[in-house]
Amino acid sequence: MKKYENFKKALDNLKLCENYAPPYDVVTMTGLVNLFSICFEQSWKTMKEILERHGYSKGKTGSPKMIIKLAYSSGMIQDEDRWLELLDKRNEIAHSYNEKTAVLIIEKIKEDYLALFQDLADELRDNWM
Repeated sequence: MKKYENFKKALDNLKLCENYAPPYDVVTMTGLVNLFSICFEQSWKTMKEILERHGYSKGKTGSPKMIIKLAYSSGMIQDEDRWLELLDKRNEIAHSYNEKTAVLIIEKIKEDYLALFQDLADELRDNWM
């Protein structure tokens, strides 16, 4: 499935952030934050398509927030609050970029977000494909 493969590639790219440590130069910081954004976009669009394929009609026209809630209620993801936090962080990036926010997001990627994305990839591979 193309969307799943796109998500997996975006996740593999995001994992590269583990190779970097502060202080980040502007190009590195911007690149890592954009990799997060891309991975998030690919993740929710993959969830949407798979939910739709499994008969969840609400997924057809759903927003990212609606898809996250549907993915949680279907058992696709285990922590709705953390996924909604991912959405909030993606929105912060999209609407206003500043260095402090970028550094915090990179820290969260390494501490928490990579694991969430990996859990989704594993869940999809093992139970939804």
